[in-house]
Amino acid sequence: MRAPVRPTSAACADLIAAHDWYEQRSPGLGKDFVRMVDAAFTGIAQNPELLPPLHRGLRRVLLRRFPYAVFYRIDPDAVRVIAVLHTAMDLRRLEARG
Repeated sequence: MRAPVRPTSAACADLIAAHDWYEQRSPGLGKDFVRMVDAAFTGIAQNPELLPPLHRGLRRVLLRRFPYAVFYRIDPDAVRVIAVLHTAMDLRRLEARG
């Protein structure tokens, strides 16, 4: 099953914040981070059901090279990315996002 990946506005804000943080630490590192997120999105689009649901249908893919995870839910027409969060973040933040 191939599905379009649609990040929510909150997930986009997560991505921008992480990109900016990494870019401030080392120029070019933010771009590397975005490339890893894009690779995760591609993998999710190709096989969204590969990873098991963690809680209430929410799934997680870990990024390579960075301590971040992409959290997503499979909807009937697309894959909805709920968040791009550091793995040390309190995951209760996800409950408010749906």
